[in-house]
Amino acid sequence: MSQWSQVQQLEIKFLEQVDQFYDDNFPMEIRHLLAQWIESQDWEAASNNEAMATILLQNLLIQVDEQLDRVSQEKNLLLIHNLKRIRKLLQGKYHGNPMHIAVIISNCLREERRILAAASMPVQGPLEKSLQNSMVSERQRNVEHKVSAIKNSAQMTDQDVKYLEDLQEEFDFRYKTIQSLEQSDKNSALIKQEMLALQAMLNTLDYKRKEVLSKIGRVIHEIDMLMSNMLTEELLDWKRRQQIACIGGPLHGGLDQLQNCFTLLAESLFQVRRQLEKLDELLTRLTYDGDPIPVQRPQLLEKVNFLLYNLFRNSFVVERQPCMPTHPQRPMVLKTLIQFTVKLRLLIKLPELNYQIRVKATIDNNRRFVLCGTHVKAMNMDESANGSLSVEFRHLQPKEMKSSAGSKGNEGPHMVTEELHSISFETQVCLYGLTINLETSSLPVVMISNVSQLPNAWASIIWYNLSTNDPQNLSFFNNPPAATLSQLLEVLSWQFSSYVGRGLNSEQLNMLAEKLMGQQVSYNDYQLSWAKFCKEHLPGKSFTFWVWLEAILDLIKKHILPLWIDGYVMGFVSKEKERILLKDKTPGTFLLRFSESNLGGITFTWVDQLENGDVTFHSVEPYNKGRLSALPFADILRDYKVIMADNVPENPLKYLYPDIPKDKAFGKHYSCQPNEASKPSDGGGKGYVPSVFIPVSKILNDSTDPHSPSDLLPMSPSVYAVLREHLSPTVIETAVCCKHFHS
Repeated sequence: MSQWSQVQQLEIKFLEQVDQFYDDNFPMEIRHLLAQWIESQDWEAASNNEAMATILLQNLLIQVDEQLDRVSQEKNLLLIHNLKRIRKLLQGKYHGNPMHIAVIISNCLREERRILAAASMPVQGPLEKSLQNSMVSERQRNVEHKVSAIKNSAQMTDQDVKYLEDLQEEFDFRYKTIQSLEQSDKNSALIKQEMLALQAMLNTLDYKRKEVLSKIGRVIHEIDMLMSNMLTEELLDWKRRQQIACIGGPLHGGLDQLQNCFTLLAESLFQVRRQLEKLDELLTRLTYDGDPIPVQRPQLLEKVNFLLYNLFRNSFVVERQPCMPTHPQRPMVLKTLIQFTVKLRLLIKLPELNYQIRVKATIDNNRRFVLCGTHVKAMNMDESANGSLSVEFRHLQPKEMKSSAGSKGNEGPHMVTEELHSISFETQVCLYGLTINLETSSLPVVMISNVSQLPNAWASIIWYNLSTNDPQNLSFFNNPPAATLSQLLEVLSWQFSSYVGRGLNSEQLNMLAEKLMGQQVSYNDYQLSWAKFCKEHLPGKSFTFWVWLEAILDLIKKHILPLWIDGYVMGFVSKEKERILLKDKTPGTFLLRFSESNLGGITFTWVDQLENGDVTFHSVEPYNKGRLSALPFADILRDYKVIMADNVPENPLKYLYPDIPKDKAFGKHYSCQPNEASKPSDGGGKGYVPSVFIPVSKILNDSTDPHSPSDLLPMSPSVYAVLREHLSPTVIETAVCCKHFHS
């Protein structure tokens, strides 16, 4: 079943999460129509390879054209219209930057896998529960309702101001008419009656002026209360969700809704400002003793300007945090002299500001680093699919400055991965006589000079964003706080769901908890220190917990990803626990687990029964990335054989725990049939026959020989096929056997 088919079977709460990240950048129609083809392409590799991305974009457009031909024959007018629009959009948006769509599609596929993993977990973690509650909070609905009510009130006040203007014009006309009469005419009874009517009209004008000022005051007060309370909380809530999303959590949404609220409030404030300007204009034409306009208008205008300043300052946000395109799952870790991207948005979307706001990017204030590349760009509404007022910096590079002594500062392998820096942005908005200076900053970033520093730098990013919602605590690691173990385990599961497509279940998390705590206790309220997570070596080992876990992530990603996604790698289980699981199982039952003593190693253990009925267990030496580069792990499981004493070699692996036939579990991942003979290379390789590795072990119960470092021997498929035809299995297997050890 395709990944997209699995997505479509999710519950509505998970489908709503999927809906959030499909937009005009990558329309859901294309994801649906081309599901199989999209999932068969390597978008992640293309996101770092422009030539590959260009080819994939061209092939994507060809696939869209083929769908257009199909729906044209079916005369599906709506789908024809949408596909034509989408093709034009994709061609125009990504023609000059094909790697961008590769990044987008790769992120979408990864987020789908994360959601599928979350849906399969029986219990959600504390962080995700709190985030889901806030995403659909009553407060959010109240904000949208109040903003709409404020906008309506401001528009109604416009009508009151217009009525006041009309009333004053009538008063002005009638008053000037009387003033133009001769003195003798002014004493007539008719004129006296008109004067009384003018006095009544002036009283009405005074009442209406007070009423309009009161209504304007109420609108301003409502905006002030909304901005001070619920809107500020919504913005902070969005920023917290962004932090969590950056470390693998649920994809954050809600920015478009915030933009709508900010824009409507800004429009309402500018509308109120125009109303106050109109009152000032009316004041110059008519004033009187007790006139409320000269008393109240200056205070109201000052308050409106103050609210506009605050609204604009809060609306300038980092929409997408700094990230190297080469490491999309590791945002906020930046390598010197390597480009990174970052996107900013102004949540107040006014057409008058298009291309009028120039944003400047800088880094820190300590002059240790500078930004190379285009660091000043104009915000516009043309580059974003949803028409938001934004700017994306795509060609910034951090460079470490040389010290005054002429030597390089901390550049090189000694760069501290706990040292936090900040990318800052500043701009100025000039609108309707207002000049507002805006500033914002990214979440703290970690600078590295070598990719080997990436794991520890990413650990710093995880710990910071898990532990605090302070967006600018650059001295955080001077005294890093402890983290709640239950929340840390949830974040660790996110590392697996976001990076390798499948999160960890409760049993796997329990094993990690025991490894961190050293004993089996309830970990709901357990506090874990930063040092224990990333600084101190595991007992009896030469590496830390995080280095061990990161090596496993790398192993899965590069060598056993399909097996992991299918859920066939138990992985995190101790030697003691695996024996408990296997002891009562059918002989030949095995499970796969990650090595606890070797970095980035995976082994398999199977249960066997001796002639006297005793149960015994066998584990192979862990396979690391070097050995798995020579032979796919699924093929190793298929072809693996052992020789016990002088018996005929056989494959001891029969059932994947608990009772899944081995070929049923791994058959679709085998690279070829075990007895399939390959033909000699045509042209290349100077006529050599390609070789194949046959994994064989020999178990000697009384052997004291040291463990062999390898259990693979090269042999061509064609030669192996001939040997199988003419020689006995015993002769063949004895020739290629190597050592095996008990565990």
